[in-house]
Amino acid sequence: MAGRTYADAVAALNTLQTNFAVVDAIRKSGMSMNKNAIPEMIEWCRRIGYEPSDLDRLNAIHISGTKGKGSTSAFISSILGQYRHSSTSESRPLLHKIGLYTSPHLRFVRERIQINDQPLSEETFAKYFFETWDRLEEAAKAKGEPPDKTAKPVYFRFLTLMAYHTYMSEGVDTAVIECGIGGEYDSTNILVNPTVTGITSLGIDHTAMLGNTIEEIAWHKGGIMKASAPCFTAPQPPAAVEVLRKRADEVPTKLHVIDQDPALQSIKLGLAADFQKTNASLAVAIVDAHLVALGQQDQKRDGELSPEFIHGLEEVRWPGRCETRLEKDIAWHIDSGHTLESIDVAGSWFASQIPRSQSPKRTRVLLFNQQTRDANALAKALHSTLASALQNEQPFTHAVFCTNITFEAEGYRPDLMSMNTSSTAVERLEVQRGLAETWRGLDPETTVEVKGSIEEAVGWCRDVAGVGKGDAEGDVMVLVTGSVHLVGGFLEVLETGKG
Repeated sequence: MAGRTYADAVAALNTLQTNFAVVDAIRKSGMSMNKNAIPEMIEWCRRIGYEPSDLDRLNAIHISGTKGKGSTSAFISSILGQYRHSSTSESRPLLHKIGLYTSPHLRFVRERIQINDQPLSEETFAKYFFETWDRLEEAAKAKGEPPDKTAKPVYFRFLTLMAYHTYMSEGVDTAVIECGIGGEYDSTNILVNPTVTGITSLGIDHTAMLGNTIEEIAWHKGGIMKASAPCFTAPQPPAAVEVLRKRADEVPTKLHVIDQDPALQSIKLGLAADFQKTNASLAVAIVDAHLVALGQQDQKRDGELSPEFIHGLEEVRWPGRCETRLEKDIAWHIDSGHTLESIDVAGSWFASQIPRSQSPKRTRVLLFNQQTRDANALAKALHSTLASALQNEQPFTHAVFCTNITFEAEGYRPDLMSMNTSSTAVERLEVQRGLAETWRGLDPETTVEVKGSIEEAVGWCRDVAGVGKGDAEGDVMVLVTGSVHLVGGFLEVLETGKG
């Protein structure tokens, strides 16, 4: 490969995406998760020079779940980051480098692989990307195989390999690893001896691969449990807890169900919304056990939180989750909720942000998309949540439904390119027109619009705000939600000053 820049790396990475035709065929066939995924991933790992046991050096914390995986992982990384500056004892070493691997990304693919809560620089990302790429090609040549696309795994697996290679090369003291989908057969699940495992709130999602019941989903998520590590879980439905306990007994390991920590009541978390207290409580329990495993503290804390924990909880940042950004005439309320449960949370949060003194006729706008899940069901759930919270007041005066294409002229930003959705459906605005029709049925009084790109949708919202702002009423509130990809593209449009 001639070029070795970040742009070259992103372009090469995008060739590893599974195209829509393959994804759709798998979905329609009813095929479950690939049960050979872990042996295959172990072989890929060996091809870049590591045995799974080598990853023990990462002192990994492994996180699965349906909701709150990213937020919980961010809390954990932020708390551990405080121990870069202070240790519980002079005889105990500082934690100099904390790795954080999450997915998906918002604006830049390098956000997925962080060290000390900062994405890899473009130069560092390109360095480790091509090291991983080259090792895979060299391994293929050594086996007499062609060093082409077949010499590399698919997109998420490649990034997981690259993350492990990056963290091993950089000598991180701890790596917080978030699962992609599921747990049992997830690409990240080649860790042999993590220090702790954690399971965030469970819900119904990715049913084509994980099953349609909470019990089936709990089985998959519980697959990250290891005998070397205690497992901590957020409160779950009784049926899910029963499955998780059985899985823990089989490993065997100890399962701890973590209720909301009373010590959080006096702390202003860096991530807004009440539900984050559940994620923060789980993070506190996980970090507590991890510090014991590392010898940073002799026993788990009892009662009050240390300054390191408090600062970590207060300073954490996780863009695109219950986030508010202000500009002239507009208060953008941004949440990447994309499941029925998380859309309900996003709606409740947005309702809580509406001033009680605000006029019932005040202009409020919805900017929404969901390209791959049941978009209409999500839209209906959002309307129901807000109508209930607002006591049947009209949730939005205006709504715009757009694709995830970033810009009107340039199309997708390369980091945001998605090949696993139907390009025909996107071009025809099929999902967006369906959403518009659904919303008109829910609320005929809403002014509804369809746009072909996020940039155009943002511009439309700004036009509405320019007309709808009243001098005494304050900013027009816009809720941006429905998809991580939508929120990522939206932030790109805002940051580049377009729309």
